[in-house]
Amino acid sequence: MMTVSKCKIASGLCLCIYLVAIPAHAETQFGEAVALSLGIVTLVMALGLLSILILVKDVVQNYFLSKINPGRKDYSKYLHNLSSRQVSLLLDRIVKKQHLGFILLTILSLVSLPSFAQSSQPTADSLMSQGGILITIVLIAIPVLAGAIFLFFKITNTLNRYRNQQRVEEAGRVAAYLDGIEVEVLAATLQQRKDALDFALSHNELSGGLAANDHKGLINNVEHEASLPFVARKRKAHVRPKVDPQLSRLIAWFVITATFWLVFGTTVGEYIGIKFVSPDADQVSWLSFGRLRPVHTNAVFWGWASLAMLGLGNYVVPRVSNAKLFSIKLGWYSLILINTAVLLGTLCLMAGINNGGGEYREYIWPVMLLFGIGLLLTLINYFKTVASRTTKEIYISNWYIVSSVIFGIVIVVVAYVPLWQNGLGETIIQGYYMHQGVGMWFMLFTLGIVYYFLPQQLNKPIYSYSLGILAFWTQILFYTLIGTHHFVFSAIPWWLQTVAIVGSVGMIIPVVAGTTNFLLTFKGAWYKITDSYTLPFFLTGILFYFTGSMQGTAEAFRSTNLIWHFTDFTVAHSHLTMYGIICFLLWAGIYALMPRITGHEPPQVTVGAHFWLALIGLLFYTIPLMYGSTMRGLMWMEAKPFIDSVSFMAPFWLWRAIGGSLMWLSHLFFAYNLYRMVVVPGTVDIKETAFEKLRSMDRVS
Repeated sequence: MMTVSKCKIASGLCLCIYLVAIPAHAETQFGEAVALSLGIVTLVMALGLLSILILVKDVVQNYFLSKINPGRKDYSKYLHNLSSRQVSLLLDRIVKKQHLGFILLTILSLVSLPSFAQSSQPTADSLMSQGGILITIVLIAIPVLAGAIFLFFKITNTLNRYRNQQRVEEAGRVAAYLDGIEVEVLAATLQQRKDALDFALSHNELSGGLAANDHKGLINNVEHEASLPFVARKRKAHVRPKVDPQLSRLIAWFVITATFWLVFGTTVGEYIGIKFVSPDADQVSWLSFGRLRPVHTNAVFWGWASLAMLGLGNYVVPRVSNAKLFSIKLGWYSLILINTAVLLGTLCLMAGINNGGGEYREYIWPVMLLFGIGLLLTLINYFKTVASRTTKEIYISNWYIVSSVIFGIVIVVVAYVPLWQNGLGETIIQGYYMHQGVGMWFMLFTLGIVYYFLPQQLNKPIYSYSLGILAFWTQILFYTLIGTHHFVFSAIPWWLQTVAIVGSVGMIIPVVAGTTNFLLTFKGAWYKITDSYTLPFFLTGILFYFTGSMQGTAEAFRSTNLIWHFTDFTVAHSHLTMYGIICFLLWAGIYALMPRITGHEPPQVTVGAHFWLALIGLLFYTIPLMYGSTMRGLMWMEAKPFIDSVSFMAPFWLWRAIGGSLMWLSHLFFAYNLYRMVVVPGTVDIKETAFEKLRSMDRVS
């Protein structure tokens, strides 16, 4: 399985690098890219089939060995690497039964597994040079590939369950074998093995047993730091047995559907990023840049981030209230309504049905009505849960989370009720909606999640409750004023632009207060970062919270607005905030919560790959765009030809595509990690199960 996963990762990365290198107006090379893609997909499917066949071979082999003369199978191989506890248990049983004898240990020969692979070379003909044929092949291949992937996971899951059943039966036979051992030589061998396992140094062989005469206190202050291995061992999460299974299922489905929209939305973003390098990649209206760009932004906003936040909120709100979630049913209704809204909104946008030029509110009002109803049901659920709390105080997480849901409903109503969207009112409302969506829905909710999970992961209280309250109220005061700073030098009244700039400067207060609160919570616990795979995500999100928010304040001034506005600098800024802050903090919360409610840990290697690919990809994406856009803005101010600035940005757009490809690849790792946390069953340990059966046999006797 690991070999297949690595091949998929490598082939996907090669495909991304190949695609971003396609030059414009190169239909022939695009055809070669499609042919290469089909070849890679065929190879991956062949490797997947190979892994399934190997798994089937293992299952069938174990079946026949257990059915055909099972008594001849050698179980002594399990005695080669017993733990000290297992050896002690076995010796006790031998002593109690007092039947000792001899045993013959045989060496099992390894069965070599056949390996095979298949590859296919697409034949190039005149049809493969036609764009319509290529697009048709791609569109047909997408659902076929999705179905093949789904079928692969279903088959492997079924085979793994059956193999675990075989391992349980094998453990029963091993227990019976161990129960029948009556050999004296075995007892001596096991005792020698136990003595070797139990031996430990006293750690004073060189220094002696006397205390050092150290009146200056030098020895006690020496710090020893061991070098980390390539992949460090991380501390595992503790399963929370008191979590309601129905609530766990609801949370899991929120996170699963959110992850689907993350992969879908960023796949669309990856494609339109490639179009900056190869703008003539297709001529299909549904795949045009103007339609796919809002599909990308709205899918990750309302699909990924919103559903992930609500899923984590369904755990945090009742947990800090020390009460049950008021209604599981309302949670399911909200999940269905929001997913339906994103699905219908995506189809409408691709078909050209949209709300005009309002950024992030391209969904038409019937679609956003479903989303708003889902938020309203969530608000009722949270209000009722907080009202039934068994604690006197309301923890700050609930301040942030409940307030963000209220603001989410408010901005949907303000943006879509057609009473004030005329003329400049449309522009003012657009600025209000856009910034309230980011700051009062996404940011406020995510900060509430951090105020719960960060102290939990550090196993210490938040540094200052007062700093949290200061950050909360000042964010509500200043953030609600700053939307108009996107329309500096427009026809909007000058005083309103100035108010937005002042509000942007005032945002320094909640950002500094919140960042200080989080970083000082780490005080005395920085060493825990190396033992955790959640804390690096938290720390990265906190650092981007400070830098991205301060960058937003810097962009609001009229002098900087002249340079950066209407360039890709705003694109880089939005990714620093929505991706660097929201996504990293949501991933941290998901990695902290899911193992606790499912009992399955994600692979540490793929969690590390997710973190580093996302971080490096974000830096590759944003830093070149910020530099190139600054130079482009200066070119505009110098009245240079517009087309010169377009040509100047070409290499920076290539870096954007490369960084976006790394970010997109990290999302595939995240989806795989979620699959391992939610779906993959644990592997039965034959030795441990055998000794459990031995203890059961002792209790019965």
